[in-house]
Formats: sequence, structure tokens, C-alpha cells
Amino acid sequence: MADNAKASPSPPPGAAAGNNRKARSRSRGRGRRASPEADDIGKVTVLDVLRVLGGVLLLNFALSWYITGESFLWGWRPWFARPDGLRAWMKGPVLLTDEQLSAYDGSDPSKPIYLALNGTIYDVTPGRHFYGPGGGYHFFAGRDAARAFVTGCFDTDLTPDLRGAEDMYIPTDVAGEDEEAGLSPEDIAARNERERRSAREKVDGVIDGWAHVFSGATGKEYLAVGKVLREEGWLDRLPRRELCEKAAELRPKGRVKRKKGAKKAKAEGGQQ
Repeated sequence: MADNAKASPSPPPGAAAGNNRKARSRSRGRGRRASPEADDIGKVTVLDVLRVLGGVLLLNFALSWYITGESFLWGWRPWFARPDGLRAWMKGPVLLTDEQLSAYDGSDPSKPIYLALNGTIYDVTPGRHFYGPGGGYHFFAGRDAARAFVTGCFDTDLTPDLRGAEDMYIPTDVAGEDEEAGLSPEDIAARNERERRSAREKVDGVIDGWAHVFSGATGKEYLAVGKVLREEGWLDRLPRRELCEKAAELRPKGRVKRKKGAKKAKAEGGQQ
């Protein structure tokens, strides 16, 4: 019978090592499945980011209130954070012609005080002692006097016409100056264009600065409430204005910057 018994087959070479590797792999897999929390270590979730941002905002609000004593936004009061701003938003924009705007100069105590700047209407009622009757700036109320805000001529420039106001920032021509600088006609034309472009940017900067004030961004209780209605081409129908005397006196005198040494040499030469 021993001769008839079949010998059990021996495993092929390397099979035992392969089985051991599979066993270790299954063991590691079971270990990972048994502790899924280990996979989350080191990951940053959206919730984590929101928590950090929320903490930074809270710290910012706290510091603003501690330093200013009255504002969580470092003195900035957007319209949606003010009761009067929300009321104005719910009512909708105020749309008035220049003639209709004149009725809101503070003469009627039952009406708010409006002034306009470059076509935008602002409610300046909280500054009634400035813009109401008897106030030092009453001449701004009930009208768009954008030009006067730039030139400072409160008696002659109470108009929205800004054409030519930039001239006050353009240097005056001095006889012989261009020849002294050795400029060609093309150079002069290019220079004049640069100066006018720069001057217009300065005018825009003045208007933007006042708009910042009247919109309440600086802490004043003012508010932008609407627009002035004007017909198309209204500006072309107005006569062109000359620069007022006060603004003309503020214009830079000449362009060539002469060196002190040259002036001194010239003076010494004249004495000899």
C-alpha cells in the first residue's frame, strides 16, 4: 500500500514568500480600515479655514471698537450699516432736475437738504448748520456746484460745468521758455497733451475726494441718495467759462526750472 500511496505535491519555489507578502498586505489593510481617523491627520478642511477667518474678523472688530470707541469698521460706515441708508435704499433713488433740486436748499424745514456734485445728489441734512439758511456753505445747497469745489470761486463758479477747470493746474506760458528748453513743435504738442491729461486727473481727484466726504465714508452723517436728471447734450448748450480770477492766480508760473548756480552766475556777470 505504501507503494500505491501518492506523495503530496510540494509547493512551487517562491510560493511561501508570496503568501507571506499577501498576508502582510492584508494585515496592513485591516489596520488602516480599523483607524480611518489616522488618514485625516494633517488635512485642512474648509471648516478650518472659515474658523480662522472668523477669528481674524472678530479680532479686527474688537480692535476697531477698542481704538475708535464707536465703530467696528475703523470709522467706515457703509450705507447698509446706517438706518438712514437703509431707509433711502428702500425708498429708491431720488431723481431730480436742476430746477427741482433748488427746492431742497433748506429753506423749507420739512424737506431734506440736498446738494449735488457732478450729477450725484447727496443728503446733507445732518449738516444743516453748515448748508442750511445762514450756514457758511448754504450756497452749495439745492444745486450742483462741482466747478466751485475745484476752483474755490464760490461767487462765480456755482455750476456743474467742469470744462476748462483743469487749466488751473496747467503752467502758464512764459515767452522764450520753449526756445530755451530746445523743444520742437511736436515736443510742445506732446507736452501740452500730457499736462492737460494730468490736470484733468487732478480735477477728478478733487471731485472724488468730496464725493468720499458726502457719501459718509469719512464718518459724516451724509448720504448719496440719487442723480440729477439732465437732457442729453445739456453741457454743449452752456457758454464756455473762463478760469476765475482766484483759480488763475493759482496756476504754476512757467515750466523751466533754472538752477540756482546759473542765476548766481548771471547776477555776478551783470555786476562786472
